[in-house]
Order: sequence, then C-alpha cells, then structure tokens
Amino acid sequence: MGEQRWHADISSNNPLGLWVSLDPDNTGFIAVENFTSLVEHHELQLDPSKLDMLLALVQSNEEGQVCYQELIELMSSKRSSSFRRAIANGRRTLQREILLDETGLGLYKRFVRYVAYEILPCETDRRWYFHQNRLCPPPVFIAIVTIVQIIVFMCYGIMLNKWVLQTYQPDFMKSPLVYHPGHRAQVWRFFSYMFMHVGLEQLGFNALLQLMIGVPLEMVHGILRISLLYMAGVLAGSLTVSITDMRAPVVGGSGGVYALCSAHLANVVMNWAGMRCPYKLLRMILALVCMSSEVGRAVWLRFSPPLPSSGPQPSFMAHLSGAVVGISMGLLILRSYEESLQKQCSWWVIVFSLITFLLFAIFWNIFAYELLGVQIPPPP
Repeated sequence: MGEQRWHADISSNNPLGLWVSLDPDNTGFIAVENFTSLVEHHELQLDPSKLDMLLALVQSNEEGQVCYQELIELMSSKRSSSFRRAIANGRRTLQREILLDETGLGLYKRFVRYVAYEILPCETDRRWYFHQNRLCPPPVFIAIVTIVQIIVFMCYGIMLNKWVLQTYQPDFMKSPLVYHPGHRAQVWRFFSYMFMHVGLEQLGFNALLQLMIGVPLEMVHGILRISLLYMAGVLAGSLTVSITDMRAPVVGGSGGVYALCSAHLANVVMNWAGMRCPYKLLRMILALVCMSSEVGRAVWLRFSPPLPSSGPQPSFMAHLSGAVVGISMGLLILRSYEESLQKQCSWWVIVFSLITFLLFAIFWNIFAYELLGVQIPPPP
C-alpha cells in the first residue's frame, strides 16, 4: 500500500505526499538510504534527467539526510541552489554520454540540442536543458519585438517613400516613437524609440542579431530574464544619450541588441573551455567586427552626416551603454542558469547600481538642461 502511494505521489509530482510517505514522523528529513532504495527498486514515471538529479542530490549529502525544501525545489525544476549542488556533487550519477552522440532525434530536438551547445558551457547543464525542455512558454518576446520593428519600418517606408536614412525626412522625426530631447517629458519615448530605425541597413543588422542570439538565449533562460536584459539595455541607451549627448535624438533597438550580444560574447569568453559551439573563435571575431563597424557607422552619421540636415543626427551612445548593461547585468543572468538570482549578492549590487543610475538620470533630465543652458534643437 505504501509502495503504491509512493508511486502515485512521485508520478504526479506531488512532493508533499511523497514526503509524508517517506517521513511518517514528520521530522523534516529522510535518510538517504531509504530514499535511494525506493528510487532504485520502483518503476517511476519520471523524467530520466530529473531522476538522475534526485539520486545525485541524495548521494552527495554528507549528513545522510535529505531536506524537504531541497527535494521540492528539485522536483519542481525551480532555479535553486539545490540544482547547482546536485550538478556539482553528482556528476558520477549522471550518464556519461555526450549529448552530440544521441541519434534518431526529430527536427525540433536537434534544434534544442543546437541551442544547448550554443548557450550553455557545461555538458551536464546541456543534458538537463535538453531533457527537460518544453516549448511552453515559447520564445515569443524577441520574435514579437522584431516583427513590430519590421512593421513600423515598413509603414514609415511606404509613407515617406524612403528606405535609407529616413531620419533626414522631417515627418520621420515627428513620430511619437522617436526619442527627442525636446520631448523628454514624454516618458514612453525612452522605450518606444527601439521600434524606429535609421534605415534598412540598421533594421536588418538589429533584426538578424536579435533572432540569431536573442531567440536561443530566450529558449534557455526564459522570457522574463531576457526581456529584462533587453529592456534594460534600451532604457540605459536613451538615458545615457540624455546625459552625455544632450542635443541628440535616438532611434533604433541597438541598446537592447548590444545588451544581448555583449552578454552572450562575455559568457562565451568567461567559459571558453566549456563552450562547444563550432568555430567559436571565428564567429566571435566576426561578431566583434560587425558590432564595431555598426558603432563606427553610427559615429560617422552623428558627426559627419552625408547630407545637410535641420538638426543633430541620432546618437551612438545607446550602442555603448547597451554593451555595458550586457557585460554587467547580462553576464550574471547567463551564468546563473537554473539558479535564483535573488539569492546572489552580486545581483543586488547590480540592481542597486541600475536604480542609482536611473534616479540620477531622472534628476538630470529635470534640472540639468536648464542649469547648463543647453540649447536643444526645436522639436520637429
């Protein structure tokens, strides 16, 4: 009867019922040998990877006991220290086969395996992600942002009959989406400028990087973390421009794109030995060359525009601030796969720094323009 209850509880992922059956005295702990014996001698309808992790967790415990909180975190696949501890101490329990050696996979599972090797530096992490991956929720944030950017660009391209250097059209700069220092009181512009682009070349570059890097990152780390990283880069871009290049407008999603790219590249460098993505050195060099070229082009358009214009051209500072956000905030996010950010001191240091910068930027935008006597070009 007890065995049937155990089987039903663990098959339905009911940790509380499972614990009652293993800890009838309600001590909060169970002996490792009891847990291991039940796992090894009963047929359990549980993901093989999760079962491996459970065994790794209990066998790595020095006191011969398993805590209820550790069990429930691991059973629910929660980002927690329990997962990390099981990974670190239970490698002997995990299967030794390399994920690349698995055959007979469908198209989607091959793509998931490709994403695992692109993003994660540890074979056990890759295998865990591969076996527990479910297409729910799907990676929709980056896809939606890219689609909206393309639609907005096409609408303005048709309306202006111009597909390159659209900022030279007065009607383009009159858009309620563009960040302009004369309209900085309209708070939404600090975010909405990411949907506007200088021309087809900037849109193509940003959309390509967003899809190639952003979608795999979102598949592995989730919509919440990647959307937070992207939007932090966007907001940091407009705020940085309002402080360092006070007369310039801003358009384009480069702040968010560079936050994603710099975070991923920094993660690859920090975990160089463990990364198994093909041609990683060549690809990193190409990425750095492309990103540097885009920044150089933005600098040239800002200070040496090819055509006369009625006012300052869009700033390039959003690119640089997005890269800083990616290296600081993004690197921590990508290194904390399946681990709670809230439990890390460095995460709160970064959050405090970002909040401090945000408050400083708000006061700067309210008072600095008048105190410094900055002559802002009239809003279009």
